[in-house]
Amino acid sequence: VDYIVAHGIATYVGDERVVIGSYHFVFEDEKCTIPAAEQQKFDALKPAYSHLYMAASGQLVGVICISDPLRPEAAAVLNGLRALGIRNTVMMTGDSERTAAAIAKQVGVDRFFAEVLPEDKANFVQQAKAEGHTVVMIGDGINDAPALTRAETGIAIGAGADVALDAADVVLVRSDLADVPAAVRLSRAVVRNIHQNLFWAFFYNTLGIPLAAGVFVPLGLTLNPMFGAAAMSLSSFCVVSNALRLNLFKLRDPKHDHKRRKKPASANTAPAEEKATTKKEKETMKKTMKIEGMMCAHCEATVKKALEAIPEVVDAEVSHTAGTAVVTLQSPVDDAALKKAVEDKDYKVLGIE
Repeated sequence: VDYIVAHGIATYVGDERVVIGSYHFVFEDEKCTIPAAEQQKFDALKPAYSHLYMAASGQLVGVICISDPLRPEAAAVLNGLRALGIRNTVMMTGDSERTAAAIAKQVGVDRFFAEVLPEDKANFVQQAKAEGHTVVMIGDGINDAPALTRAETGIAIGAGADVALDAADVVLVRSDLADVPAAVRLSRAVVRNIHQNLFWAFFYNTLGIPLAAGVFVPLGLTLNPMFGAAAMSLSSFCVVSNALRLNLFKLRDPKHDHKRRKKPASANTAPAEEKATTKKEKETMKKTMKIEGMMCAHCEATVKKALEAIPEVVDAEVSHTAGTAVVTLQSPVDDAALKKAVEDKDYKVLGIE
């Protein structure tokens, strides 16, 4: 039996080659086909399930539907993270596009990527960092380990794979996603406490050391050495006492979360905003690109990401089945820039309309 990492397994039963794995592995890598008589059943597969496809001699012979229910706390955790000011929540999964879309809709993530490989996750994290984002990666599997390592903060689920636990910076021992917002609150409280201690230590010593050294003797201000020693001990006592206050910190209390501030809309600004919106809508234009080489949803995501990285591009709707990308622009952009963005990802642009 051959195990292909993040794809599936393959073996021979007599003279027949049998493969079991993901859609990408079975239908694109192995070039297997669906019998015409089974196409209707295949199209009716429920997207809520994860699917493993089994093929023999190049023909699909079965589909294994795996129920991987959404964690009940997932949606609440995302809302908690947004309340903390964390933006751009992204879900990356090796599941099919249909399954990923169904889960993403339930949980309410901002974006999702389906049929991704371990290196794709790591590359996404690396690219996000290069764009200036601070990245927190949460995962529990072997496939998540490379991305956990590259993220500024990698968070692993305690019940996950050992490789993921070793790669992460933070491990949720209780395997409860609700501990993610709690970890963010605690980290912010620790940093805030450090800043307070540094401020009081510098303020205290800036006054106390010159006084103890006799700098203010001409002004008649002196400090008995015994009081100086006591004052030094008191400084340490204050710093330690302030740090111990963290024991009273309520990890799961969202009362002090730092929410993103919104500018209040006024009667004077509303018309201007409305005019700006109308003007923006009028300025938008669309271009359709014919692209060769896209084979799967991952290819779609790659092209979409490349096009939307162009400042003038508002949105890109990519279809590997139609071989097109419909690009919405907020201002004119040269066709050569669009073509270069796609061809830099090793896809061929046949034309732009």
